[in-house]
Amino acid sequence: MKRILISVFLAAICLSSFGQKQEEKKKFQIKGQPIVTVFANYHAGIGNANKESGFALDRAYLGYQFSLTEKLSGKVVFDMGSTKVSGSDLERVAYIKNAMLSWKTGNFTLDFGLIGLEQFNVQEKFWGYRYIMKSFQDEYKFGSSADMGILGKYKFTKWLSADITISNGEGYKKLNGDNKYRYAVGATILPVKNLTIRAYYDLASKNIEGDETKNQQNLAFFAGYKHELFSIGAEYNQMYNTKFKEDNDQSGFSVYSTIKLEDQFNLFGRYDNLGSKDDWSSADGQRILVGIQYAPIKQLKIAPNFSTWNPRDGKSSSFVYLNIEFKL
Repeated sequence: MKRILISVFLAAICLSSFGQKQEEKKKFQIKGQPIVTVFANYHAGIGNANKESGFALDRAYLGYQFSLTEKLSGKVVFDMGSTKVSGSDLERVAYIKNAMLSWKTGNFTLDFGLIGLEQFNVQEKFWGYRYIMKSFQDEYKFGSSADMGILGKYKFTKWLSADITISNGEGYKKLNGDNKYRYAVGATILPVKNLTIRAYYDLASKNIEGDETKNQQNLAFFAGYKHELFSIGAEYNQMYNTKFKEDNDQSGFSVYSTIKLEDQFNLFGRYDNLGSKDDWSSADGQRILVGIQYAPIKQLKIAPNFSTWNPRDGKSSSFVYLNIEFKL
């Protein structure tokens, strides 16, 4: 399957180039600009979580994007965040999030390198509040936002586009340790004005015990409608054999909406529900998030908000947040 998909990519490149007319070479000036994005917050727990509070730097993305020719571009992005190193200790770490080249001709785009994936890209953009909370699949670890691989995208018409990806399947924080891959395919449909529908499927394999190969599968559906005064989106996600363990299935849905109050103010809300087959996962639960966003300038967003998490087993926890995004 890997060889077939790669052959499709190469054939698409050759066909698109073969059909183009020869044009006089024009001088192209290499262009570029820095990438700077910062997520920060102040948070305080309520009730069962009242012992937790403080200031936090959630993320800092620093990088550079450039255009080498009219068709060839690229970017390199570093991701600075925090992670659990040992036990419950948190330490600041840095990763390479993207290091990629992108080739675009007509309606076809090919990305190669440490690329951004399409698994939940549409949902994340529609949700629109990544600096406050990740989208469902990212938040509950149904997949990674970036990985080493190759991604082909083609826009068939104004209302239909599709994408195919071959990646290592390890995510951008880990090195590849085997000869297995993750194969993904997705389609995005715009049937009517302001309505977006997305379907996605991927298959990943891994050697677990000796030469035994286990598969993990992801299936996702999304629908969202955007009006000039409001937006509403919903997604359903299913993961089979989570972490390559037989029958460790997880599923869940997320519903989110934004209401525009004024030019600089948005009211937003979100509800998540995560469950597992036969209740095997301790991560099962429900989340409610509500808040208001103030954007005084294009580069700055400020959002006081309230969130509560109700696990299936255990005590609920609630927090008030003041989230800030700064972006160039």
